[in-house]
Amino acid sequence: MNYKVSIVSLGCAKNQVDAEMLLYTLEERGFTLVNDPADADAVIVNTCGFIESAKQESIDEIIELGALKREGKIKAIIVTGCLAQRYQNKITKQLYEVDAAIGIGANAQIADIVLKALAGEKTELFPDKLSLPLTGGRIPSTPPYSAYLKISDGCDNCCTYCAIPMIRGRFRSRTMEDILTEARQLANNGVKELNVIAQDTTRYGEDLYGKPQLAELLRRLCDIPKLRWIRILYCYPDRVTDELIDVMAQQDKICKYIDLPLQHCNGEILRRMNRRGNRETLSVLLKKIRDRIPGVVLRTTFITGFPGETEEQFEELAQFANDIRFERLGCFAYSQEEDTPAASLPDQIDDEVKQLRADIIMEQQQTIMAEYCESLIGRELEILCVGYDRIAECFFGRSYADAPEVDGCVFFTCGERKPTAGEFVTVRIEDYLGCDPVGIMID
Repeated sequence: MNYKVSIVSLGCAKNQVDAEMLLYTLEERGFTLVNDPADADAVIVNTCGFIESAKQESIDEIIELGALKREGKIKAIIVTGCLAQRYQNKITKQLYEVDAAIGIGANAQIADIVLKALAGEKTELFPDKLSLPLTGGRIPSTPPYSAYLKISDGCDNCCTYCAIPMIRGRFRSRTMEDILTEARQLANNGVKELNVIAQDTTRYGEDLYGKPQLAELLRRLCDIPKLRWIRILYCYPDRVTDELIDVMAQQDKICKYIDLPLQHCNGEILRRMNRRGNRETLSVLLKKIRDRIPGVVLRTTFITGFPGETEEQFEELAQFANDIRFERLGCFAYSQEEDTPAASLPDQIDDEVKQLRADIIMEQQQTIMAEYCESLIGRELEILCVGYDRIAECFFGRSYADAPEVDGCVFFTCGERKPTAGEFVTVRIEDYLGCDPVGIMID
């Protein structure tokens, strides 16, 4: 029988790449892939289990699919990803809708697991998480002109608030040749924008080659003719080397955009997070990056309400964000994750206080973003056209300053010539709406 399968993938872009590999494996085994879960015989939920809100989103999705199952629209629900890996046998015990719960190390066996679930056989399978395939075929879920390139998995940083090392395992890199082979194939298939991802991209190659090799990997990616933009995400501040900065500055294909999740600036808070640095050292690093990469866009994330964070330490963080004036910033209230070292620290902070502090940072950031948009007025930017917004009645796209999914867009009008999705055009910025620049296509 030709079964139809749908995948719902939640969480980060790294999880999305895993889902694309699952899709490829299923298609190779003869399953028909469908987008709408209601049209499928079996639905796979590729879950996120990073923080409480992400876990709840995964659970809500499973419950909604359970309703479709009771209506007879789908026959089986299979759960994989970080939530399944983290909670294992609890999944089927607490979510009776689930027919199979598997760890990430079982992803290569997904076709057989789906068949068992459709045959009415319950499965709980949690092999070594290091068995997760790092390489293999993918069926892209992104537009044909853009793709994520995952260069490693797992993490050895062991930040005290983070469950990723226990969920994904130790840090492990793909070989450089394997990554370059995939990148060339993506480029040959029409990808123009490559977003390089990992739990910590700056550690890439340390386990295989004895030292970080991100700078060398980027040089070699830039040699692929059909690629136009290469963007680096999820960098760790301690590993941003002079060599990496120089490569970013020298290579035209590398977007002048760097994602540095700093989490805080107070030295004592960072120490308790098992991270290094303080306000002074971070300020020096950020100044160096801006001095040596003209026009660079800095993205960061902060955590407010970490256990023991005093009002003074929070105010230091707010002042730091105001002084640095990050072009892109997200701030999240600390999530007390079970089995992480920070969960058992004393002086846990009330949820309302944590959220209020995050809201203050984000409100301050709105003003900074408005100033950044104001600075763009009159400039001509290269824009990757994404599509047409029927409500706003104009086209929209992304500049080098806009990573997919996490940042905003540039809205623009044009003359008689209409751009197509995936086309690069030049837009003169004339205004902004909220935090999104607005302009006119001039080519």
